[in-house]
Amino acid sequence: MSEKTYRVIQWMTGDVGQVGVRHFADNPVYDLVGVLVHNKDKVGKDAGEIAGIGPTGVLATDDVDSIVAMDADCVFYTPIIMDVDTVCRLLRSGKNVVTTSGFFHPSPDFATDGDKIRAACADGGISFHAGGIHPGYAGDILPLTLARVVSRIDKIKVLEVVNVLADAPLDHIDWLGFGKEKDRFLSEPTILGLGTVFFAQSMYMLADGLGVTIDNVTSELEAAVATEDIAHELGVIPKGTVAAQRHRWTAAVDGNPLIVFEALYTTTTPDHLDPPWDFGKTLYRIEIEGDPSTALTLEGVEGPDGKMTHPGYDWTAMGAINAIPNVCDAGPGWVNHLDLGLIQPRGLVR
Repeated sequence: MSEKTYRVIQWMTGDVGQVGVRHFADNPVYDLVGVLVHNKDKVGKDAGEIAGIGPTGVLATDDVDSIVAMDADCVFYTPIIMDVDTVCRLLRSGKNVVTTSGFFHPSPDFATDGDKIRAACADGGISFHAGGIHPGYAGDILPLTLARVVSRIDKIKVLEVVNVLADAPLDHIDWLGFGKEKDRFLSEPTILGLGTVFFAQSMYMLADGLGVTIDNVTSELEAAVATEDIAHELGVIPKGTVAAQRHRWTAAVDGNPLIVFEALYTTTTPDHLDPPWDFGKTLYRIEIEGDPSTALTLEGVEGPDGKMTHPGYDWTAMGAINAIPNVCDAGPGWVNHLDLGLIQPRGLVR
């Protein structure tokens, strides 16, 4: 098993996809055989050039038909939003699909598309799996792992904190709606708000792992405004506009809140916010209220120079990539974390 290799295709080369290219090129367990891009400027370039490493010998293409026809064990599919028909086409072509784009767990929100995925898996005799950091690892695997050492659970809270200016690409400022008037921000759809059904999938997986049934999932949104202009490399977040946001999703079981996810995104320090929220540094934190109350924190590590680049995209990619061998070796169907059990990552020590 340790000598087995897997032929993989990287589907798209954004922040997460580039992590995939770099890992597949360096890990002897994988053989990168194809790269699909949508940006015309990337077509014909070596995948290594796109991902910031040396040549891989694999040239990027935007020819979907040629990728679908390619011989490969797995496609690592990393668009922000999944095209279910495309994924089903890949599955029917006989390629396993591992993705960071959603469908982490067969929750009720995706019954129709879930049936399509299962049917395509059956047609191709192949498997589908989704993973990531949150939704994903921080919202389901870590809480279930932490639950192993407690006697009683009254509530589980998963907290995500991101200091956008310090630890995220600057395009996230507009992407997340910072700089909008508060009333407008609270009345319009938000990127994180549109992800409610995906966060809910981690909640449903967590509930299934604990043997309980979720009644419903509700969401709340709050915003704080800047008390002065906040300058950044791409411009400024004006005084009086949204400079921090707090999203909260709550899953009720037997009428009581059992699972609470909070996503706290900020662009400045508490003394420049109204209200003066103090989120602390970028991290994920899992807290179990019960017996005994227990917490677990996941965060990046500062280097010798005192600097730390938040590894969010690496965590997102690797949470899925490390499952690829297990998914390829599994029986046909939609397999989630509960189906796969403990993943034994391959090729990490090299």
